[in-house]
Amino acid sequence: MAFHQQFHNPQIPFTGSMHGGLQHEKIITVTGRVLPGADRFHVNLQCGSKANADIALHINPRYDSYPGYVVTNTFQYGSWGSEERKQNSPFTAGSSFSLMITVRHDVYQLSVNGSHLMDYRHRIPFNMVDTISVAGKVEVFFIAFQNSFMPGFLPQQAFPPQPGFPYPGFPPVMPAVPYKGVISGGLHSGRTIIIQGIVSPNASRFHVNLSFHSGIALHYNPRFSENTVVRNTKLREQWGSEERSGGMPFYRGQPFTLTICCEADMFRIVVNGNQTHDYKHRHTPLQQVDILEIDGDLSLTSVLL
Repeated sequence: MAFHQQFHNPQIPFTGSMHGGLQHEKIITVTGRVLPGADRFHVNLQCGSKANADIALHINPRYDSYPGYVVTNTFQYGSWGSEERKQNSPFTAGSSFSLMITVRHDVYQLSVNGSHLMDYRHRIPFNMVDTISVAGKVEVFFIAFQNSFMPGFLPQQAFPPQPGFPYPGFPPVMPAVPYKGVISGGLHSGRTIIIQGIVSPNASRFHVNLSFHSGIALHYNPRFSENTVVRNTKLREQWGSEERSGGMPFYRGQPFTLTICCEADMFRIVVNGNQTHDYKHRHTPLQQVDILEIDGDLSLTSVLL
C-alpha cells in the first residue's frame, strides 16, 4: 500500500494541507534533523492554515535547559490550554530523528526513533484537523501520511505484548516474519518505505530485500556476529561486491525504525532517525523493483509501503 501523500525536503517554516484530513489509525511520519544550537522547534496538527487557526496538537521540543524537554498543548478559541511536558527529550540538538504520530480514537500516540514517547488525549476532534505545520530550528527530510491497517496483517491481540511497546493499542497490527509485500507500482525517486520492529534478543542476523522478478536490487543485511551491515545486489543469480562500511545501528533486543528512501541515483537508509548508509543503484529501471521481503531474527510491528 502506497503512502497517501508525501512532502520531501520542505522549506521551513512549512505549512501543508492533508488530503482528506485525519482519520482513526492514520499515521504521520516526520523525519528530519534538529539544527545544532537549536532553542526550539514545533510540529503542529491544526484546523486550517490561517495564522490564528486552532491547533489540535502542538509538539514543541525545547532546549533552554539540559537535556531538553518536549511540551505538548492545544490552541483553541485564541488561547493555549494547559501544557503537558515530557522530560529527557529524545530530540537531540544536532541529531536526526523520526517522529511518528498515530491517530487513535481517544489519543495521539507519539513515538520517536522507534520508541514510545507519550500519549496526548484529544482536546479537539481529530476529524477537524486538515493541516500540518513545522517551524523553528529544524530541517525536515520528508513528511508522509499512511493508514496503519494493511491487508493480510493479523490483529494485535493474537500476539503477546512486545518489549519496547508496553502501552495499550500499539502497534495496531503485527506482520508475520518472514514477510513479503508488494510495492504497488514499483519503486521511483521519492518513494519511502518505513519498517518498525524489534531485534531478537539472541539475534545472529536479519535481512531486508527490495526485489524484482529475477533478482534483488537491495539486500540489506545486519549481521550481529560481525557487527556490520552488509549491502549487496543479486543480478542473474550472481551476487555483486559487498559493501560493509558504516556503523552498526541495530542492537539485540531493541526496537528500531528503518527508513529506506529511494532517490534518483541511490537508496538513502535512515535508522532511528540517523542516516547510516547510502547505496547506489545497481539495477534499473526502478519500477521493476516491486517486492519487499523481510526475514531473520526479528519481529515486526509495522511496515509502511
